[in-house]
Amino acid sequence: MSAIVPVELPVDTKTAEQLARGEKTTSGKVKKNLTSRWATVAAIAIAVVWTIPTFGLFVSSFRPKAEVVSTGWWTIFENWGFTFDNYVEVLASGNTQLTMAQAFLNSIVIALPATVIPLAIALLAAYGFAWMDFKGKNWLFILVFALQVVPIQMALVPLLQLFARGEIFGVPVIAAFGADAGFAQVWIAHSIFAMPLAIFLLHNFIAEIPREVIEAARVDGASHGQIFFRIIVPLTLPAVASFGIFQFLWVWNDLLVALVFADGAVAPMTKLLAEITGSRGQEWPLLTAGAFLSILVPLIVFFSLQRYFVRGLLAGSTKG
Repeated sequence: MSAIVPVELPVDTKTAEQLARGEKTTSGKVKKNLTSRWATVAAIAIAVVWTIPTFGLFVSSFRPKAEVVSTGWWTIFENWGFTFDNYVEVLASGNTQLTMAQAFLNSIVIALPATVIPLAIALLAAYGFAWMDFKGKNWLFILVFALQVVPIQMALVPLLQLFARGEIFGVPVIAAFGADAGFAQVWIAHSIFAMPLAIFLLHNFIAEIPREVIEAARVDGASHGQIFFRIIVPLTLPAVASFGIFQFLWVWNDLLVALVFADGAVAPMTKLLAEITGSRGQEWPLLTAGAFLSILVPLIVFFSLQRYFVRGLLAGSTKG
């Protein structure tokens, strides 16, 4: 028996070098375009210009009312003086039913459920549209997508009529909450308005998951529930976090829905901030402290979830 001698195949080193050189050249061009000196200077300039008003608001919030009205915040070294009176007065101000401190808690109570509820429902719906087959799926998805163009103002009156009856499609939804019906109205309103965009964005993200992963799970006997909780949810966390940040900020800074549905003791900060200035805006210096209090929570949320936010924005931007 003769031994088999391996044959060395010729290697086209020239082609390999050209491919490697081409990849390096392409990556170098992309890196150069994304990290150019002028782009960095422009980004820093935009960041500085964008931060100046916030810094001025922060400085003015610690200045006495007389100084805020008579001089600009940039004269702080000429008109020296710091005080916490603005914050004390803002937190104690309000109407006959609640103070600004209570309205701050109301904003948290409104924003958290109004962010979690639409995300949970939209994630289930997005999975159904992406990986479940049923009759009329495409037309239903088009209908959900088309709901994004409906202005919020057009839905306010029908929602008010539904909430006035205390039921939705014959189900006594609002009445079931009892004394917390005011919060329930705001939660449902924000969830309804956020649902179309949330379903659309999450569907696009879930649909990009390789089919081989889903089919392998089905071959192993996984049900839709197991696929959803063990595969879909972990893979879509960046997208969920990104939209969650947007939704939280939208709800926290909302005034229109608060004016219509959040009455009395359930009013958020945005509604009271519009009231503390007085009927003719004579107390506008208080807005410096009130506005800075209102942006504290959004800043904490954004910076604590920033890495998920960036990952969610970049998801699907590259292949492989």
